Amino acid sequence: MKSNRGLLAGSGAMLVLALLEKEDMYGYQIIVEMGRRSSDVFQLQEGTLYPILHALEKDRCLESYRQMAPSGRERKYYHLTRRGKETLDGKRKEWESFRDGVDQVLEGGSNALAPS
Repeated sequence: MKSNRGLLAGSGAMLVLALLEKEDMYGYQIIVEMGRRSSDVFQLQEGTLYPILHALEKDRCLESYRQMAPSGRERKYYHLTRRGKETLDGKRKEWESFRDGVDQVLEGGSNALAPS
């Protein structure tokens, strides 16, 4: 099932940072891995991914470098910086708070007042 683009737009940077937390990746690898890890809920397109990568690089959350692939083709890899890790940690806290709030509303709220 494809996800709503608006939901991905708000969390795209966090998801990309999370993918790069364990290993450096190149663009197409990020697209494939995002689909794999989300059971194809998130099917990124290049036109969505590259603006996210460029913005994260501009904000110094990512650094990039070029490396030759075994095929002889040069690839641009992205690496999470210390600032990127701090940003990811903050985004995870925001997400947990958001998720908890949504869950409370959907479940009737743990702190909900009884109807008058």
